[in-house]
Parts: sequence; C-alpha cells; structure tokens
Amino acid sequence: MAKPQVLIVMGSKSDLEVMEEARRALAELGVTSRMHIASAHRTPDKAAELARKAKAEGIRVVIAGAGFAAHLAGAIAANTTLPVIGVPLDSSSLKGLDALLATVQMPAGIPVATVAVGKAGARNAGILAAQMLALSDDVLAKKLEESRKEMAKKVEATDKELQS
Repeated sequence: MAKPQVLIVMGSKSDLEVMEEARRALAELGVTSRMHIASAHRTPDKAAELARKAKAEGIRVVIAGAGFAAHLAGAIAANTTLPVIGVPLDSSSLKGLDALLATVQMPAGIPVATVAVGKAGARNAGILAAQMLALSDDVLAKKLEESRKEMAKKVEATDKELQS
C-alpha cells in the first residue's frame, strides 16, 4: 500500500463519523490517508508530535477537525509548515459557531485553510487536499476534473427529470 499523503486528525472518537467524509473523498480520488485522534487540550504533546513528524513521514497535507472552541487545526499548524485544513465540528450548544471561529481566526504567519462546519466541510477538506496534491500530480488533476464533470451530469439529469 502506498504511503499516506494526507494526515487526518480529530479531537475525539465522537468526531470520527464526520471526519470519515474527508477520508472517503480522498479515497474516491485514489489519495491515501491515515487518521489519528489527538486533542489539542487533552493530548497536546501527541498533537504536536504528529504535526512535527508528518513531513518526514511523507505527509503533504493535514486535515484537522475539532468541535467546541478546541483549536486542533491551529495547534497542528503551529508545529508544521505543511498546509493545514481545519474542519469545524458541530459538537456544542453553539452548533459549531465556536469551532468555526476558533479554526478560522489565526494569527498572521500561521495559516489554517478553513472549510464549512460538519460533514460537507469534511468532504470539502478532502477535496481541497486533493486539489493541493494535484498541483504536482497530473493523474490526480484529471480525476478531479472528471469528478466535476460527473457532478454536472447529475445536476443536468435531475433538471431533465423536472422538465419531463
């Protein structure tokens, strides 16, 4: 099996169902990934170590998802120069707003690309990671183009059904 190119990290086991969307999106495009649970607050040393070792292990993009105001993506970004994509999760009474703000608000010099809250965001994180990798992978770039064409075909087919 090929070495994983994308590291997917989440703050707790309860985040797994949502973060699986990122893995699925990557797998559909033939991109290998691996997943870990590491909390920015409960296991900060583990989160930092994952980030610090990622590049040497062949990882090229990191996706980090966390809920509440936990800022796992920021903790990861502080410990690597790899691109980090943050996925805010809806796990608090604030319905993900706290996670969104914690993920998107980064100090200058430590960027975190941030996607939507929840499953759609996790899926988009996988696709965005693939787009980053496709900058130097023509085969992957072609798969992404084909995926977009398939989405358009589905919309057109649905529209035709409505018109009948």
